[in-house]
Amino acid sequence: MRAVEKPPLIWLNVLLFLITFVLAAVITPWYGFQHGYALEHWVWLVVAFSFCNLSITAGYHRLWSHKTYQAHPVLRVIFALGGAFALQNSALHWSSDHRVHHKHVDNNDKDPYSAKRGFWFSHIGWMLRNYNQDTYNDYGNCRDLQKDWVVMWQHKHYLLLAIVTNIGIPLLLGIVYQDIIGMLLIVGALRLVLSHHTTFFINSLAHIWGKQPYTDKNTARDNGVLAFFTFGEGYHNFHHIFENDYRNGIYWWQYDPTKWLIKSFHYLGLAEKLRITPQIKIEQAKAKQAFKQAIERLDARPDNKDVKDALNKEFEQLMKKLNDYFELKKQIVEQKRHNLVEKYERSLLLIRYRQLKSEFKAQQRQWNAMLTCC
Repeated sequence: MRAVEKPPLIWLNVLLFLITFVLAAVITPWYGFQHGYALEHWVWLVVAFSFCNLSITAGYHRLWSHKTYQAHPVLRVIFALGGAFALQNSALHWSSDHRVHHKHVDNNDKDPYSAKRGFWFSHIGWMLRNYNQDTYNDYGNCRDLQKDWVVMWQHKHYLLLAIVTNIGIPLLLGIVYQDIIGMLLIVGALRLVLSHHTTFFINSLAHIWGKQPYTDKNTARDNGVLAFFTFGEGYHNFHHIFENDYRNGIYWWQYDPTKWLIKSFHYLGLAEKLRITPQIKIEQAKAKQAFKQAIERLDARPDNKDVKDALNKEFEQLMKKLNDYFELKKQIVEQKRHNLVEKYERSLLLIRYRQLKSEFKAQQRQWNAMLTCC
């Protein structure tokens, strides 16, 4: 059988990734041993790395790809500059690829970086060969972004902006601190490699390593370790089922600095219309996934019919309590908003709400206890 011929290499990308990796992994440590690095090198590395990655996560990803909030033009310009500094193509091109990924996730023929084609392919291999030549300049899925003058300005001048930021910023810092080579290596090469591969981990590791608390209809995983290195993007299982939520880590203890940044911009008047998934949908997804996983575990055990029946009954009770609780909560919010009830009527609703909340929490505890036994 004749082997399938691979698409031609994109030599610009191959050389870019190879040269920057050698500079970061070999030349940068060698220069450090020979000349040393000062505190300012490491401070600016963190600043530049954070600026690049947050421009991708808060800008390219959550703002432009998924429209999870709206941002002031000044903020959009900053993200556009940071995205060019991150050297991950224009916001228009990045968003177009990402929307295709979400629409056809894990489809080896349509997902541009399908995780089912292996770690190497989803991490970096898809950018080394011309796999997507036919659709490379097709931005039909981003007509909304083509109406954003910041997106189109950056797309038109992307090459110039990328050169100016990636060479100009480290060069300027080198002049200021009188170490041009050191800054070009640390803030230029090392920062770029770190920015690239931490972002690439979301396409690769986040589809391989972690848990699936919300859905197993795709390979996306939640992983707190990856969230730390990717500014909150590691909660990928949640993101793939609720992609229009401006948060990835929905709980206060989950590390999601991108979420905190967007919320801070909202308080400052630079971001608005932050989109949040209704809590009832989140709870339903978690319960259904937990139920499915428990049934699958029970299928591997003999004499499990009674346990399955009990689990099914408990699941039905949980869903009923959940629906009742959130329905009453919705009524209270609506009535407060429109001021439709008197104090006495509202107090009765609140008493019923507290009662339902207590019953729902008790049912949750009982459900979780049963899951641990399965």
